[in-house]
Amino acid sequence: MPFLARAIKIAALAICLTLPAHAATFEVRRGINLDIWTTWPDESRWDEREALLPFPEWRRSVTGADLAALKAAGLDFVRMPVDPSPFLSDKTAALRDDLFASVLSSARMANAAGLKVIVDLHLMNAGSNRSIGMGQVMEDPALFDRYVELVRKMGRLLSKEDPEQVAFELMNEPTVGCEGAAQRGWEDRLMRLFSAARASATRLTLILSGSCWGTAEGLAALDPNMVPDANVIWSFHSYAPFLLTHQGATWAGDFIPHVTGLPYPLDAVPRAELDAAIERVRETIRRDAPFTRRAGLLSYLDEQVAALDTPEKLSAAMSEPFEAVAAWASKNGVPSSEILLGEFGMIRQEYGTSFVMPAPYRAAYYRDMIALAEKRGYAWSMWGYGGAFGIVEEFESRKAEPEVMEMIRGLGR
Repeated sequence: MPFLARAIKIAALAICLTLPAHAATFEVRRGINLDIWTTWPDESRWDEREALLPFPEWRRSVTGADLAALKAAGLDFVRMPVDPSPFLSDKTAALRDDLFASVLSSARMANAAGLKVIVDLHLMNAGSNRSIGMGQVMEDPALFDRYVELVRKMGRLLSKEDPEQVAFELMNEPTVGCEGAAQRGWEDRLMRLFSAARASATRLTLILSGSCWGTAEGLAALDPNMVPDANVIWSFHSYAPFLLTHQGATWAGDFIPHVTGLPYPLDAVPRAELDAAIERVRETIRRDAPFTRRAGLLSYLDEQVAALDTPEKLSAAMSEPFEAVAAWASKNGVPSSEILLGEFGMIRQEYGTSFVMPAPYRAAYYRDMIALAEKRGYAWSMWGYGGAFGIVEEFESRKAEPEVMEMIRGLGR
């Protein structure tokens, strides 16, 4: 074992031996992810108070009454994504204390509405409007050191909150490989993050995940016994089947942007209607995809449809991540009450496009995923409040179709 990894594990053990052994203090069942950004301000403006505050940005449009409505609908918590990049950018130096204070007041605002809160450090990709993202943090050791220090400071900020009301998620969807050296690299990083958080927040439940973008595969590759602390919840995300949940998403590779108009489930319409919808996707690929990619994309479409075109095949595809997590939990003695399906969802409408996924299909998908989670006793958190996957709102604070929330209200207590 490398010296650094051994030292990290020894330090973590020393911290945890001073704590009482108990299960997770933070107990939740049903939740929703709040928005992270709605206007995506350019980093060049991050020294401007009006560009960043209040923070996170949902505070500009979501009221206490809106949060209370989530509670009334039967949800008991929110997962609150917080973009770490402004905390890591030199542009925000003069506003840093205000950013921390705004995160805390946002969590308290949700608590005041009767909702528990997971404060989720949610890195995104860098791009034309920001220099720091997931890739930079994971590839630059010095920047990762700064991220660890941010985790320590955020833990200290939250440490005085009621641990039954607030939990802390240390990193969303780490973009590290799923096996071998990459997986071991994530374990070392995870222990550094855990040790930093636990040193400053001894009572908070910490939300941890595996590598491989926080998937079930990544969690199943992780040894939970490396974390000498029972006050944790293990998280995984699933958007299976991607063919149906991400229709039209322009950022999701070179295949999915061409796919719109498929029902959920595929047998929700007569076969002739389904065949016509598939043919329209083929026509889009033939028209819009690069010539050298068309044959491959058409073949891939046929493979994906064939893997989902019966209830049995669809059920197997959606159940696979849950089965992987259940097997991992059984092997390692992790109770179902300490497992969270942190994200799942179906796109409503991609930004700047005209196709809108019919609301009954979305409600059916969320219902089926919830059933898979609750069958196993897992807590869950839908993605998300507004935007492309909006459940409560769509864009610019306009209300989304009510079917998904009506389904939630009908779940009972």
